[in-house]
Amino acid sequence: MSQQLTNGTILLAEPFMLDQNFKRSTVLLVEHNAEGSLGFIMNRRVSMRVDELVKDFPEFDAPVYFGGPVGTDTVHYLHRKGDLLEGSDEVTRGIYWGGNYQQLRALIDQKVITPGDIRFFVGYSGWSEQQLQEELNSGSWVTARMDPNYLFNSDPDALWAQVMENKGNTFGVIATMSEGANFN
Repeated sequence: MSQQLTNGTILLAEPFMLDQNFKRSTVLLVEHNAEGSLGFIMNRRVSMRVDELVKDFPEFDAPVYFGGPVGTDTVHYLHRKGDLLEGSDEVTRGIYWGGNYQQLRALIDQKVITPGDIRFFVGYSGWSEQQLQEELNSGSWVTARMDPNYLFNSDPDALWAQVMENKGNTFGVIATMSEGANFN
């Protein structure tokens, strides 16, 4: 069974995934094409602020998230200010990826961009050509539609269950299962 993937698709880890990088993760796919796929885990908060992580960054009370196990020496950002930040790529309605870094710093200094407008990620989640489709076909992921509220207004610790529940039907039941559920 082939599922249609596009930029802006959410990937929800199947409930019994054992890979600790992705266990109960909610990943926003920001790039999907013939060469591969790239996304960010939206529900793995790191215990530091971006101004503690990035040298010479303006004081900014914004949390950082673990975007994935690839490129953990890189910092990325998703935001809702694409109209103000040159070079931003629209991922889906209301969510933009990247943009001019110096301009970002200036907009933060001017308090035009607030912590509620942006999310920072260390590393990313990446898949080679056809790898993600193979993982979907094997049942490792469930797809969902993105809503900007998931990124900017939801509790990251409850996000996986929230998106599952919003899918309805069987997924609503899956959302209520405890993480340690065992059906032996």
